[in-house]
Amino acid sequence: MPDLESEKRALRAELRERRRIRTSSQHQSDSARLTAHLQQLTTNVGARSLSAYLSLPEEPDTRPFLRWCAEQGLTVLLPIARDDGLLDWAPYDGADEEPDLLGMPTPTSELRGPIAINDVDLILVPAAAVDRTGMRMGWGRGYFDKTLGSMENCPPVYAVIFDDELVDEVPWERHDMPVNGVVTPGGIVTL
Repeated sequence: MPDLESEKRALRAELRERRRIRTSSQHQSDSARLTAHLQQLTTNVGARSLSAYLSLPEEPDTRPFLRWCAEQGLTVLLPIARDDGLLDWAPYDGADEEPDLLGMPTPTSELRGPIAINDVDLILVPAAAVDRTGMRMGWGRGYFDKTLGSMENCPPVYAVIFDDELVDEVPWERHDMPVNGVVTPGGIVTL
């Protein structure tokens, strides 16, 4: 019987491969539908401030949504990884991007510390997969689990994934943090 870490590693590899083989037309269609659902969730929650992230090319595309947030005058904080396993935050300004220490795209705007996220109304996080109980499996670094686990009054947290990444079950450990729902190109699912 494989151990938990081996199960996670195998599932992450499978999910990475599925994302890698998505066609550009799938990506484009998914992006427009995902943006509409992210806008709907933000409106439904009544969020005036939120945290999100700049997606990588193989991830569900968050950039059109971030541009919409800027047009609406919403405050959006984006994560920047630190050496100590915590996340700093910087406001989205639609300007330049640079990679953080993990190679993730980040804004070049004014850096704020880890507690800046405590004031947001909605948190959007990346994920490899989420199961129907709300357990989120990330990509293995634990940054979002630490952040969410340290928050006293956590607002709603939604993972942004592709439709086929909402699964029946994901392997999880005690430190893994659940989410309240997922946003996919197919819709919003509250868990």
